[in-house]
Amino acid sequence: MAGMDHLEHLDKHLVDELAQVARETIRDELRQQTRKQRRTAMLYAASGAVALYAGAALALALGLALALGLPDWAAALITAAILGVAAYLLRGAAHPAGSRPAPEREAEQAASRDHVVGGTPPVGPAGGPGPAYPPMPPVAPGGAGAATGAPGAGTPAPGGSGPAAPRQDDIDPEQPHHRA
Repeated sequence: MAGMDHLEHLDKHLVDELAQVARETIRDELRQQTRKQRRTAMLYAASGAVALYAGAALALALGLALALGLPDWAAALITAAILGVAAYLLRGAAHPAGSRPAPEREAEQAASRDHVVGGTPPVGPAGGPGPAYPPMPPVAPGGAGAATGAPGAGTPAPGGSGPAAPRQDDIDPEQPHHRA
């Protein structure tokens, strides 16, 4: 048995050494990759700075050329307008074409977003993120049976009698919710 304990100790030592070598190898590879990526990032940053100065020089040249035939303020205004249009077009080119919904789909989404069951949506800022609370579904998820525990489950079946579902005004969100 003593020989087996000695082998276990050797196995544990071998596993620890292999783990240490693997860690060092991975660490060295990550350092090399990081060094390469850092150099690439520095070159991109430098090219961006140079491009910024080149764009400023081009805008200045355009403004000075326009100032030869126009008042200085008009040349500056035209140059600013051209730069604004270029920025808008570049921003539009940055968005993928598939992320914009088709016009007919956009109208459908707007109609479904504004539909709120049981009343009108709360007044919010125009063009805001939408209603302050999610709209209620037109039909309860579990049907009209009272045993489902779903919202609106207390609604009587069509043509039947029973307890009516609570109105939207009767629900207090601060009250604790109890399930049967």
